[in-house]
Amino acid sequence: MFEDIPLIYMSIKTLKFWSLIYDRSWRRLVCLSMTTFMVLTQFSYIFQTDEGIQAIIRNAYCTVLWFNTIFRAYMLLLHGERYQNLIALMVKYYNELRQSKDMYIKHLLDEADGNGKIMVRGNLFLGLLTSIGFGCYPLFANERVLPFGSMIPGINELKTPFYQFWYVYQMTMTPIGCCMYIPYTSLVVGLIMFGIVMCKSLQYRLKTLKNIEYNSHQSIQNSVIECIKYQNRIIRYIEVINQLTTYVFLIEFLAFGTLLCALLFLLIIIDSTAQTVIVCAYISMTFAQILALYWYANELREQNLAVAAAAYETDWFLFDTSTQKYILLIIMRAQRPSTIKVGDNYPMTLELFQSLLNASYTYFTLLKRVYG
Repeated sequence: MFEDIPLIYMSIKTLKFWSLIYDRSWRRLVCLSMTTFMVLTQFSYIFQTDEGIQAIIRNAYCTVLWFNTIFRAYMLLLHGERYQNLIALMVKYYNELRQSKDMYIKHLLDEADGNGKIMVRGNLFLGLLTSIGFGCYPLFANERVLPFGSMIPGINELKTPFYQFWYVYQMTMTPIGCCMYIPYTSLVVGLIMFGIVMCKSLQYRLKTLKNIEYNSHQSIQNSVIECIKYQNRIIRYIEVINQLTTYVFLIEFLAFGTLLCALLFLLIIIDSTAQTVIVCAYISMTFAQILALYWYANELREQNLAVAAAAYETDWFLFDTSTQKYILLIIMRAQRPSTIKVGDNYPMTLELFQSLLNASYTYFTLLKRVYG
């Protein structure tokens, strides 16, 4: 069904392999049970550790990242049917556009597919670098540490042979975690990117109304009515994406500011060049994931607004009165753009992303001043 759509194929294939969507197999039990257990040991560590601020910050980052990972996985399972229906809807709309004979529409789809493949591969590459960083960090530490701080009652994880076993366990979980976290982001961004294509397609339909003979008022009116129907289709499509992801993005929003602030502070207190490089890899991966979401969500909102401009730029003054009213309906609805929201309240825009960065930097400077 989705195999011919490069925009989402790789992401769905990875999630499907781990049985987080479509399939049900032993892989789902393995990845969820083992990662959930590891997250529980991480929380145990955070609440009971007496290590220094440097260890606490790094391991708090890892804990939040892993919690976000399993939260996404459980949301996929909880709303699996709705995600599958959304993907089926996207595939249907995609194939309808692909069947168009217009070269502009085909160019939009090809461009989206190309950008989607680049994004997926780039995110997986950053995930690989981060995984390597997790594994290498203990090698450059001044004392024995694990890739992710954990605590199991009755066991000293830093003593042989528990340390070696737990190190292998955590590093085995790391690529699995990447395959749970990164493809979800890439899938959602791919769905949003297709929403952008739909908006541009609607704009194109409106702009080409002038190619219809003006004496054929009925043909123009029918075309405008089809544009209204297509606009409603876009609205429903975006609403479904928002319903499935808005609270996932709320968790991400709350976590990202804290993580970025903590990692920036960690950069100034570590004294090893290798560890500095590794922390920079952590920051790059987290920043790239969140930026991709906000960038394309903001673009989706802007392209929805651009529908109003495209409708106004038609030769509406040459149309009959009833058609002019239909054009007005398109403009009025487009001026209330459908968008992806954080916690179903705040539109995901670059302005919100900038505010998040400003808040993170403010808390970073406060930490720096307090701890000197």
